[in-house]
Amino acid sequence: MIVDPPPLPSVATRPPGPFLILVNAGSGSQDADAARATIESVLSAGGRSCAFVDVAKADRIDELARGCVQRAREQGATVVAAGGDGTINAVAHAVLGSGCTFGVLPMGTFNYFSRAHGIPEDLEPATRVLLDGRVHQVQVGVVNDRVFLVNASLGLYPQLLEDREAAKQQFGRSRVVAFASAFKTLLRSHRVWRLQLRYDDVAEHITTPTLFVGNNRLQLEQIGIAESASLASGHLVAVALRPVSPLGMLGLALRGSLGVLGEAGNVVSVSFVDLVVSVRGRGTPRVKVATDGEVDWMRLPLRFRVAAETLPLLCPAASAEDAAVAGPG
Repeated sequence: MIVDPPPLPSVATRPPGPFLILVNAGSGSQDADAARATIESVLSAGGRSCAFVDVAKADRIDELARGCVQRAREQGATVVAAGGDGTINAVAHAVLGSGCTFGVLPMGTFNYFSRAHGIPEDLEPATRVLLDGRVHQVQVGVVNDRVFLVNASLGLYPQLLEDREAAKQQFGRSRVVAFASAFKTLLRSHRVWRLQLRYDDVAEHITTPTLFVGNNRLQLEQIGIAESASLASGHLVAVALRPVSPLGMLGLALRGSLGVLGEAGNVVSVSFVDLVVSVRGRGTPRVKVATDGEVDWMRLPLRFRVAAETLPLLCPAASAEDAAVAGPG
């Protein structure tokens, strides 16, 4: 029998040391040099030092993040991710369980993780949070050996992300490009997956074009999933769509944009602590899985769960105190 995890620890004061900031210039549309100048100016005015680590190649981000954490432990520094949700995920993975405090400077397209924790999207006020914020312990999701802060998924959603990335490479990074790419992807026919789900004390089979597991209350609330509130009690939320036509898929996308997706009869959602997913009738042992916007191959079965460790995140003081009262979000 699976026991619910204990409540997350309360907020704490921020550490006094320097900041090690990993900057992904490929995230969003901000100029990297101008961003560094803004960050350094704000921190310097606050009497704090910083050092930057640039991500020149995306395939080195995990290695660079581990290096930042090692340096931070030696120097008593805070590790900061400056980029989109994918960059934040990579740095958070390295920070988790290290004893280091984590900071975020959002520079991506949607910035769901930072927005959910009250961190401003504008760079200057976001940098001030590093100076004035409080540490809030944040829940982390895990699928197999990969962490996710916002969501993880298989099926249609990873394909949508790959198509979106290709569109951004061609037309630039913006929310308009992202939405247009999603519209085009949804108009196509998609494979239907036969999944076996085992969660808590339940076992069931489902046929679906996509399985989406959320760990971000803001994103789940925006599309209208009632179980979003269960994140505050140490759960994750799984959402699956029953097979529909391309036109029906567009209808579900419209429902999501209006915040009423969960009310559709062909949408299934459930909260859980531990979920094991197997693919029925499939020969290959691997599937594509997206974690916070990054797509990779993973071996079956997939196990989604809440990580044993929490992430010590610098949040605006008011947001951290509110979160401590409401529970993890």
